[in-house]
Amino acid sequence: MNIIIAIDGYSSTGKSTTAKAVAKALGYVYIDTGAMYRAVTYLALEKGYVSTSGIEVKSLMKDLRKSEIKFVYNPELGFSEIYLNGKNIETDIRGIEIANWVSEVAKQPEVRTYLVDLQRKMGKDKGIVMDGRDIGTTVFPEAELKIFMTASEQVRAQRRYKELQAKGDNASFDEVLANIQHRDHIDTTRKESPLKKADDAIVIDNTNLTIEEQVQKILAMVKS
Repeated sequence: MNIIIAIDGYSSTGKSTTAKAVAKALGYVYIDTGAMYRAVTYLALEKGYVSTSGIEVKSLMKDLRKSEIKFVYNPELGFSEIYLNGKNIETDIRGIEIANWVSEVAKQPEVRTYLVDLQRKMGKDKGIVMDGRDIGTTVFPEAELKIFMTASEQVRAQRRYKELQAKGDNASFDEVLANIQHRDHIDTTRKESPLKKADDAIVIDNTNLTIEEQVQKILAMVKS
């Protein structure tokens, strides 16, 4: 019997890496909803709809409704990559500029409503692992297994800093830490689907856990 596995949690807790591994082990489809919000942010920045004075939501939504966001499986990597209007933007959306704006874009009610509907359509046949901020509370409150991942700010910032350094992004550690703190604040205080643990979610604090340990924990939960 296929189920829905919802993995929520704070930024840079390794949700995506863990979710990919769990999906691969189970033969499930992996859906990175964070990448979807990053794709919309990429579109907003590309079109010039983002500035310090705010987000031009009406213009963004007009373009978003004409756009195609989809995941295409990459057999060499073993997981799906995100495409926007036929272009692979998996690498483009992982930089600090997108990270600095994604929470602002994601808190817009119109954006969330549009993407939540798209996410529900993607998961209608079950057999999916979906990670994000509001999967167990809003997108799939009926999910059979809900995980809420957390870790200390310092550890999350260090992980993210190492990722960016490996990609050639010269953001400083303090900048990365400030970005994580800013995103945490926006994600947990926004009016539309704030980040919070579902009542029936199981908490995994991975401050001192490896990815493999997290994966094995979740696979054991799936079996039980």
